[in-house]
Amino acid sequence: MFTAAAESLLHQAREIQDEELQGFCSRIIKLLREDLGPAAVDALQRLFLIVWATKYPRRLDKTCVDLLQATLCLPTCPEQLQVLCAAILREMSPSDSLTLSCDRAPNTRQMSLVASVLLAQGDRRQEVRSVGQRIFTVLESRQPEGPSLRHLLPVLSKVVGLAPGTLQEDQTDLLSKRLVDWLRHASVQQGLPHSGGFFSTPRARQPGPITEVDGAVASDFFTVLSTGQHFTEDQWLNVQAFSMLRAWLLHKSPEGPSTLDTDDKSELEGSTLSVLSAASTATRLLPPRERLREAAFEYCQRLIEQSNRRALRKGDADLQKACLVEAILILDVLCRQDPSFLYRTLSCLKALHTRLGTDPGSERAVLPLAQFFLNHGEAAAVGSEAIYQHLLTRLPSEHFHNPMLAFEVIRFCRDNLPLFDLHLLGILKSSFPNLFKFLAWNSPPLTSEFVGLLPALVDAGTAVEMLHTLLDLPCLTAALHLQLRTPSCLEAFRDPQCQGLFQHLLRTKASGSAERLTLLHQLLQPMASCARVAQCAEAVPALLQAFFSAVIQFAGRALTTQLALLLLERSDSLYQVPQYEARVQRVLSSQFLALCQRNPSLVVELARELLDFVGSVSNIHSRAGVFTSVVWAIGEYLSVTCDRRCTVEQINKFFEALEALLFEVTQSRPSADQPRCPPQVVTVLMTTLTKLASRSQDLIPRVSLFLSKMRTLAQGPASSSTHSEEDAEAIRIRATELLNLLKMPSVAQFVFTPSAEVCHPRYHRDTNMSLPLALRMVSRLVEKESSLLPG
Repeated sequence: MFTAAAESLLHQAREIQDEELQGFCSRIIKLLREDLGPAAVDALQRLFLIVWATKYPRRLDKTCVDLLQATLCLPTCPEQLQVLCAAILREMSPSDSLTLSCDRAPNTRQMSLVASVLLAQGDRRQEVRSVGQRIFTVLESRQPEGPSLRHLLPVLSKVVGLAPGTLQEDQTDLLSKRLVDWLRHASVQQGLPHSGGFFSTPRARQPGPITEVDGAVASDFFTVLSTGQHFTEDQWLNVQAFSMLRAWLLHKSPEGPSTLDTDDKSELEGSTLSVLSAASTATRLLPPRERLREAAFEYCQRLIEQSNRRALRKGDADLQKACLVEAILILDVLCRQDPSFLYRTLSCLKALHTRLGTDPGSERAVLPLAQFFLNHGEAAAVGSEAIYQHLLTRLPSEHFHNPMLAFEVIRFCRDNLPLFDLHLLGILKSSFPNLFKFLAWNSPPLTSEFVGLLPALVDAGTAVEMLHTLLDLPCLTAALHLQLRTPSCLEAFRDPQCQGLFQHLLRTKASGSAERLTLLHQLLQPMASCARVAQCAEAVPALLQAFFSAVIQFAGRALTTQLALLLLERSDSLYQVPQYEARVQRVLSSQFLALCQRNPSLVVELARELLDFVGSVSNIHSRAGVFTSVVWAIGEYLSVTCDRRCTVEQINKFFEALEALLFEVTQSRPSADQPRCPPQVVTVLMTTLTKLASRSQDLIPRVSLFLSKMRTLAQGPASSSTHSEEDAEAIRIRATELLNLLKMPSVAQFVFTPSAEVCHPRYHRDTNMSLPLALRMVSRLVEKESSLLPG
């Protein structure tokens, strides 16, 4: 983040010991007493770096701290030194050795610096209240030629944010009146230069009129978008008043219109607020807060008109966009506080949206505009679908690479879910492929946001397509990277089928799932090493967990079956990004078990597909985790207890398939074509065969014989070539345990296929009838039987 030189300076600052620091403070004390020149500036800069770069608070000599405070309040001290003193004292806060007070500051600029230090104290001694009261004292007593308030308004805005309850009613009225004056009555003439040269003439120094961003002479009152060479004091106050306007409007009245003053009620009776707002004479009769709202409304209307002008400079164009966003947000606040502004605002904002649709670079304004219509569209009976389509269709497609816009759009969707009606929620759900473009391109910062948004995006109609999209999210990142680098990338693939795959991947609306994914993965394989693709691949497992957590809440039998089949199909059809396949397969294997637990009859319903799946040895090596989960689910849920449609014939078919598979993986030696079978797969296969045999007891002799061979094989020297000593011991122990259980078939059935009653918690708490008791009984009987055999 820092350059090598900056890192070196930070390292030196952090390594300074307390003894060195005290010596350095002694030098600063001498400089502050004798010479407030460049040497003092350099020393204070170094001291600030030391106290800023260290995590723990640095202890400075009390004399040094006192001199810093004295220098800060010194009328003749250079401004740069005062700023440095204030910055050092802020870094030391909170501190018990500070004796600063706003009363000691000789002017408003120094008062603002002193106030910044006091506010950093954390209000331990009611510093916030004292700062606020002092500023209002200056505000009340200020004459036209008095001290400038430019430096105090930012501090006052901070006070309002930190402790809004500290202001009196008369103080809030006073500030509201002043804000109205600054917003509406700033000069429309440019200010004078700070100083004139020897050859300057009175004619040359005459100020010209304020201009618009397009160079035209301003035809209305001054705003933050008015331009000029020099600005007057009241014009600077106009800019600062606008910067704090929205926060002040929300102060003490965040929900609705404030109550009118009792003295003014008689003057307002018999006329509506909108009529009063239209007449300037009636406006003066309104309470200060209502007058401020009216002034704010006119100011925002003027900003929207100014934002339509073609700026001559890029800086002014950027300022236009920022002011447009703020103006819409302020109009939203005004309409929430006073609905009479709503009908005066709607026509303006409708025209604004029409203009934004053809104005490149104004995409940030679409969000507050959508928020406005979301808050007020129903009250105004105005259709706003075009705005939401713009927000959810065009913005993700055209600006997916804008990280700030991506975060704001997703945050907008999350924060406003309670306000979405069924129609808008339908638009949001159908637009999920488009929103996923934000996620694919900006996955690290947006993953947690999407984890919270996914439950609202998924339903029974989009679940299958969304699962495909999540699994192919790194592909989408690669396609977007290719599209951004080469906009004509789709035309580069002359095969219409390839173009169709890319168009489906970059679709804006939900439209079903695509086939021929292998071809798509092959086309995008050169992009798999891209860092952005790798980042996206790391986010997919967490997103899959969130997806299944949401789906499991509403999935019916049909959807559960679809998802289970899709897990089996896609577990071996994933984009080849390093480590991506293994991470995703871990999630898919656990979620397959969760689906089976929710719908135990799934194994019977998918018997043919599962037989095909477990019948292939290649599945063990390409997706061992998923294979293990499938085999475990077969042993757990293929029983009459879980589904009455389960037959002995089905059990026998699965038994024969698994028996042949286990024989093949244990009897053959590992090779390049057929690697070593993981011991977890072997033990799960043995356990599942034993479970199936306990439900079809004609199979018990076969599985007993096979388990005996497995135990012998695990003990023999041949096992060393296929499994480690620890793995072979685990296989031997499992085979022995299963053999012991099969010696008493009724107990084996009780253990492997427990009834619903046995699953009740009392079977695990009651020591007289618990499952561990049954296992201990079997072990003792088997040991007794073994001891009676002739040696």
